[in-house]
Amino acid sequence: MNSYSPAEKPTFYFIGVTTAKSSIMRVFPAWAKHLGLGEVEIKGFDFEWHDEPRRYREAVTFIKGDPLSLGALVTTHKIDLLKACSDLFEELDPNAQLMGEISCISKRNGRLIGHAKDPITSGLSLEAFLPADHWRSTGAEVLSLGAGGSSIAITSYLLDPKHGANRPSRIVVTNRSAPRLSEIREIHHKLGQPIPVEYQEAPQPGDNDALLANLKPGSLVINATGLGKDAPGSPLTDAASFPRDGFAWEFNYRGNLIFLEQARAQAASRRLHVEDGWIYFLHGWTRVIAEVFDIEIPVRGPGFERISEIAAAVR
Repeated sequence: MNSYSPAEKPTFYFIGVTTAKSSIMRVFPAWAKHLGLGEVEIKGFDFEWHDEPRRYREAVTFIKGDPLSLGALVTTHKIDLLKACSDLFEELDPNAQLMGEISCISKRNGRLIGHAKDPITSGLSLEAFLPADHWRSTGAEVLSLGAGGSSIAITSYLLDPKHGANRPSRIVVTNRSAPRLSEIREIHHKLGQPIPVEYQEAPQPGDNDALLANLKPGSLVINATGLGKDAPGSPLTDAASFPRDGFAWEFNYRGNLIFLEQARAQAASRRLHVEDGWIYFLHGWTRVIAEVFDIEIPVRGPGFERISEIAAAVR
């Protein structure tokens, strides 16, 4: 049996690694008031990276069986949790089925549902800073450092046929070990690969440096490893050279973000646009909150700007 205590009020959970350090613990109550959610609570469940399957099952079983536990946002453990708990869900949305991960757990009419929201949220976040028609007009490429859930999400968004000719000319995905590369390759195969995708094992940061050096001007470099937030370090060395006129995107917004510092150090000399994970944080959480509480939350315009202002004020 697990040691989870039944919720005493409607409760929304955050399944992560260091949840108490996240801004969401201060942001969510302010958002809940703004959105009129009533007397609700947020609680964090912390797990180790690639934790024991039984621990994930205990948490999901608890949420499923507890009446006042409404759902959860899942980060870091999206793939591992679904592998351990797939039989506990009555329904998985199409993205969750395709990608083998869940970032959102919701409940409808006694049914536990798993969702993969990241292709939506990462796409909204990218659109917020990347110029329209960027890929078609530049022929630029993408280097995604890491092959976990976040990398699966953003590369799947970039490969989506709905973008037509406005897609990167090449995508390179790296990872420190081979198994995750095999998983993401299989997902891309299911999607179809209208543009070239390369999968590179990069056990050392210097291996990523070499791949970075070969990118075209205007290319996008993403830190999708979790390094800097969930574990110390960067997937690059300080000797790495970012693409001229390119974009550096750190998916995290908190922690010792060495990748972000490395990119900012070259922002002027390489004419580099540097983006942290704050907008991703906003879209990631609001899409899950909208699903769990079955409400509408805008993704752009004055309504979204107000959501952003509230978050920034208590961040």
